[in-house]
Amino acid sequence: MKTKDLSASRQVYSLMIRSGLDSNTFLAFHLIRLFSLCGSLMEANEVYLKFCRPDLHMWTAIISAHVKHQQCEQAIKLYHAMLQSNVKPNDYAYVAVLKACASPEALPQGRIIHADVVKAGYDSSVHVSNTLIDMYAKCGSLDEARRVFDQLRAKDIISWNAMISGYTQNGFGEEALHLLDQMRQEGIQADAFTYVSALKACGILGAIAKGKLIHVHIVECGLESNIFIGNTLIDMYAKCGSLETAHQVFETMPHKDLVSWNAMIAGYAQHGFSEKALQLFEYLQKEGIRPNRVTFVSILKACCSISAIDQAKQIHAQIIDAGLESDLFVGSTLVDMYSNCGSLVDARHVFNKFPARDVVLWNVMIAGYAKHGDSKEALNLFREMKSDHIQPDSVTYVCILQACASIPDIDEGKLIHTQVIERGLEGSVFVGNGLVDMYAKCGSIDEARKVFDRLPAKDVVSWNAMIAGYAQQGLGEQALHLFELMQQEDMKPNDATYLSILKACGSIAAIDQGKRIHAQIIKCGLETNVFVGSALVDMYSKCGDLNEANKVLIKLPVRNVVSWNAMISGHAQHGLGKEALQLYKEMQREGIKPDSATFVSLLSACSHANLTHEGFDLFHSMLDDHGIRPELQHYGCMVDLLSRRGSLSEAEKFVIKMPIVPSADIWMSVLAACKTHGNVELARRSFDSILKLEPSNDAAYVLMANIYAVAGRWVDSLEIRKTMKTAGIRKIPGCTWIEFNNQMHRFVVEDKDHPQKKRIYATLHTLIGRIKDQFGYEPDLSCVLYDVPDHKKAHLLSAHSEKLALTFGLINLPPGVPIRIVKNLRTCADCHTFAKMISKLSGREIIERDANRFHHFRDGVCSCGDYW
Repeated sequence: MKTKDLSASRQVYSLMIRSGLDSNTFLAFHLIRLFSLCGSLMEANEVYLKFCRPDLHMWTAIISAHVKHQQCEQAIKLYHAMLQSNVKPNDYAYVAVLKACASPEALPQGRIIHADVVKAGYDSSVHVSNTLIDMYAKCGSLDEARRVFDQLRAKDIISWNAMISGYTQNGFGEEALHLLDQMRQEGIQADAFTYVSALKACGILGAIAKGKLIHVHIVECGLESNIFIGNTLIDMYAKCGSLETAHQVFETMPHKDLVSWNAMIAGYAQHGFSEKALQLFEYLQKEGIRPNRVTFVSILKACCSISAIDQAKQIHAQIIDAGLESDLFVGSTLVDMYSNCGSLVDARHVFNKFPARDVVLWNVMIAGYAKHGDSKEALNLFREMKSDHIQPDSVTYVCILQACASIPDIDEGKLIHTQVIERGLEGSVFVGNGLVDMYAKCGSIDEARKVFDRLPAKDVVSWNAMIAGYAQQGLGEQALHLFELMQQEDMKPNDATYLSILKACGSIAAIDQGKRIHAQIIKCGLETNVFVGSALVDMYSKCGDLNEANKVLIKLPVRNVVSWNAMISGHAQHGLGKEALQLYKEMQREGIKPDSATFVSLLSACSHANLTHEGFDLFHSMLDDHGIRPELQHYGCMVDLLSRRGSLSEAEKFVIKMPIVPSADIWMSVLAACKTHGNVELARRSFDSILKLEPSNDAAYVLMANIYAVAGRWVDSLEIRKTMKTAGIRKIPGCTWIEFNNQMHRFVVEDKDHPQKKRIYATLHTLIGRIKDQFGYEPDLSCVLYDVPDHKKAHLLSAHSEKLALTFGLINLPPGVPIRIVKNLRTCADCHTFAKMISKLSGREIIERDANRFHHFRDGVCSCGDYW
């Protein structure tokens, strides 16, 4: 009666009926089991329902049949019906129904049945206890599983395997391996199932040394030819990154099945050896083995990592031939692969073919649009998903928040946030991180901080998102404060943290704190990381220390285009145009191809160094020699180059002839140059063009008002300022920062808040008197663009934020130490002259970074050559 042939089972049943034996409970019990084994739960039920009073064996058989056919809820109902029929379960019945409770949603029922087991006295049964351990483990309740295990007096190998497997399945690799050692100490011999669980635990932990030791025990036990163990060994070595050893196991296996091939292909794909994965995939097919859904998913991921879209399309054709294109698991991977390869049309084509889509498929399609900047389509798809009554999950919300961040669309982001709260997902660290990132990138940094502070548990991504938000918004002080708090909370920074915090240091020229962070980076072994190294180059450049930036660049074992761009950009900011061009030549000699950002830095360098011919040569070489089509930033650099040298008519013509719509920033370059060169008419045309693009551009209003003021057209200047006030447009206040004792000191014009204000103003008054006497300094009253008396203009100039910060530096920094200050706006001519004279008077080097460039003042001379 072991046959699984359904037709034969039916013949047996017919014979029983004709012989009048269909009411025999013993035969009925075996018939129920037989129909269940043959896959016919319906006919097993039919036999069971013939009996008004089924006995214990029949109850057990029908409960087992429902569990086998994954009808677990019905199996539990049958158990309770058995109790109501006054039939007492035995150990076999308890085992059968406990198997039905082996899922998290059935855990409450499992606990009830466990109580029944204890009352009935079967908790001492090793058979029942082993099933309880397995049930609790599969429900994720490992503490309850361990209590059952510890209370079991007579443990067999199955008991140990159930507990070790439970730890492994739930990701507790260390506990699984500790229990394995304890098992050996108690003299229990491991079997194939033990070794499989232990090897999986090693894979979870990346514990290759322990894995190799277990491998030795497997060989000693003569189990290495076991295909199940061989496959797990391949998987363990692959997950530990030892692909060469994994391949050796694979090659020496006497028999391989599809699982063996899949484990090896997946190992290569996961660790970036995509070509080897593809090669193995070819060998698999030459061996006449047909790939399954797991094979296809792994090989598509391999194609994705190297953007091998042509090979991926060939594999897609094989998937169609295998009838697996409608498989949601395979389909989701196809959509993800095409999306990551940039072929959204192909991704959408696959997506559209699915009549019934699960949340995973929707997520990968939405993520594809969000990742490639088509945020509007991502949002449209999100709305369509909800109209299809698919409930978004945490992954959906993170993808759609990314789309809102890239537009940026704060209003849509807030609506998504409301939905997140309604779904009770705001406390999820995954979704919370997405909200922090979205608010930060949309410029709502206070909202980002509120979400961050409310997160019940923060991971390194949470801290990184908030620090990056501050850094991106130019709030370097807040970023540094949060970085300190992060370390106080014992959260270890990673490479992404260092990228953001170095950017924050650069934004406010916090070189001392930057050096301290550099020391941490060295301790972490990240100094040779090309991205962290490039960020260090950028930080030192923005802090005005090109020598230190160059040292970092030289030490990098591998330099990429980002590294060189950081160095070229640093020289551009310092007005060292010729040196920037020399670096570009060195970069090309190393075989590094320039990208769009390289040319932005080079053209900016030419602009700041008045290298007009070199700038135009580079601009034309972009497309002609490198196939890089100029973008808005490149055109902006060219307009700036022409404007700075006073070729205002040429600059205006260049803007008008641009093949793309000019931005407000481009017209701002022209407007700023009009102030320098006194062209009021072009200034007005530029101003009007700016307002069409950005009606609330505060800098444009202030600049135009100043241009009228310099020209003596006070009525027009006043009219501009009145318009600003009526429209509620406020000028960004000028601020200057200086670092001292690892703290940033911030000054504004006529600052009254600094603790040293009395000493600063007294020292500043003395300094002004000395440079008047020694160098003939006279305040440049044309820098005060208000119609007020001259003595008031002189007073306003004397309290500019740069002068206050510079004086603070002279008071507090030791002799010989360079004074570094950073201003958020362009420095005025009077402050520029003041800094030159103070550098000569004090014998100190003064390094100032304003909104445009660096100024190095030494012995009364500025590195900019008064061209800024």
